[in-house]
Amino acid sequence: MDVKVQVDRSRDRSQPLDKLGPDETLKANSDQLRGTIAKSLADPITLSVDPSDNKLMKFHGIYQQDDRDIRDERRRQKLEPAFSFMARVRLPGGVCSPSQWLKLDELGRAYGGNTVRLTTRQTFQLHHVLKHNLRPALQGLREVLLDTKAACGDDTRGVMATVNPLVSKAHADVYALAKQASEHALHRTGAYREIWYEEERDPSTVKSVPDGSEEPFYGRTYMPRKFKIGFAIPPSNDIDVYSQDLGFIAIVERGKLKGFNVAIGGGLGRTDQAPKTYPRLASVIGHVDAGKVIPAIDAVMSVQRDYGDRTDRLHARFKYTIDDKGLDWIKGEIENRLGFDLAPAKPYTFTSNGDPLGWITGEDGRLHCTLFIQNGRVINRPGYPLMDGLREVARIHKGHFLLTPNQNLTIADIAPEDRPAIEAVMKEYKLDEFETRSKLRLNSMACVALPTCALAMAESERYLPDLVTKIETLLDAHGLKDEPITIRMTGCPNGCARPYIAEIALTGRAPGKYNLYLGGGFHGERLNKMYLENVGEPAILEALDKVFGHFARERKNGEHFGDFAIRAGYVAEVKEGRYFND
Repeated sequence: MDVKVQVDRSRDRSQPLDKLGPDETLKANSDQLRGTIAKSLADPITLSVDPSDNKLMKFHGIYQQDDRDIRDERRRQKLEPAFSFMARVRLPGGVCSPSQWLKLDELGRAYGGNTVRLTTRQTFQLHHVLKHNLRPALQGLREVLLDTKAACGDDTRGVMATVNPLVSKAHADVYALAKQASEHALHRTGAYREIWYEEERDPSTVKSVPDGSEEPFYGRTYMPRKFKIGFAIPPSNDIDVYSQDLGFIAIVERGKLKGFNVAIGGGLGRTDQAPKTYPRLASVIGHVDAGKVIPAIDAVMSVQRDYGDRTDRLHARFKYTIDDKGLDWIKGEIENRLGFDLAPAKPYTFTSNGDPLGWITGEDGRLHCTLFIQNGRVINRPGYPLMDGLREVARIHKGHFLLTPNQNLTIADIAPEDRPAIEAVMKEYKLDEFETRSKLRLNSMACVALPTCALAMAESERYLPDLVTKIETLLDAHGLKDEPITIRMTGCPNGCARPYIAEIALTGRAPGKYNLYLGGGFHGERLNKMYLENVGEPAILEALDKVFGHFARERKNGEHFGDFAIRAGYVAEVKEGRYFND
């Protein structure tokens, strides 16, 4: 006889609002994400918005930030911080047209501080957007069929997919599902159109659902926290599928998409000095046919919607729900909502999680060239006018652009006869630097951090290139110049550059101070472990020099650096996220 498991529901949406966290009350009383955002935007006295509206605007893909480089000086002058906003584009699978690229370029120059950033989730971010420029920027995106809906907030973030839907028929099929998933999981409120496009409210948007909301799936309180979905196509794990709340691992046989293995519960965010928080890699729980992807999304998301922790935001991600309730119970609940049992997972192998830089040829003979964009920053610098160069490519390119999960850019779908013109622009603007960069640099990633991110404790994007140069010197001294090693840096422990699965990772603790992690899996299949805590550059370089020397002397044939760091005893292998902080 089956014994019904008693599940603790003291922290989920079955409870009255007054038993839950303040964010739940805010969402429930926000008039479906409208709040008083329109009023805040109209306030000419301040460059900021009301704190409650700031939280709600995240659901619209917008974060309030300030320039932290001048924060102290403005405080001394008794001025409010230099507030501006970040707007993140919704771009499933990272696919955009040349016209969309040109529009982003235009908006970045006009409103975004003469720069655009490519993110680790295959999309664009505009930084430095002033409050009065938000509507023009978002309306500009609308002109090319782009928006920022649900790019942040307690909902489904941008859906990722293995780069390049034009390489094969299977890639195209997976991208189509990723795009469908993005549209399906999008919130339905009319708030976005009303606030940013200044449209009149449509009374018909209110649906006949139990709580009278505009959201048949999300209801009035949406998800407990953000929820990330990604589609990977072995042998490439470029999206770091195990870092996703819900990952679909494509099973392709003889060039045809057969279905997906389902992985749940990934997530890398954590908080220093909070042992209850930890990164977790997703667990593979079974297999679904390609035609069942959308029902699977609904089933998985609804379990987290109904049972996720709504009292403590540090404990609200799906990974904690799984570990609290038990993987078997969660899987059973997903299957109950699907109406069928998941099939056993099918075999697959990942052999890389980086980008295939340079030129490749697709099944149809069309060409694709992936460029290295250091830390995703598209900007003109002295001697390296990257932003101008990519604009020139967009003006002549007849195919697509693809933003990669590693902050790089693919010029896709090039006819062989058009290659010389593209190559000429690349040479003129030095866009072919991937040919001369070290493998360490080509496998590096950094989050934005200072000066715009409010959570940053230390530099990341602005610092990592210089640190990599110094580490390259160490590698060269040990005969490891051409060794591919993944290195990632974030300005805080939240993990936006997915540091906890890198072979070398640095997360900010204070200005100039970082935690150093070693031992991640080269293919994104294993968490790393802290080696040094709260140290500066001299200690970091000294430690790496020691480990590199040992690696050069005693590594086994074909052994990756992360594997060696564990075998040689520098760090212990982390088998489960719950033991990451041990």
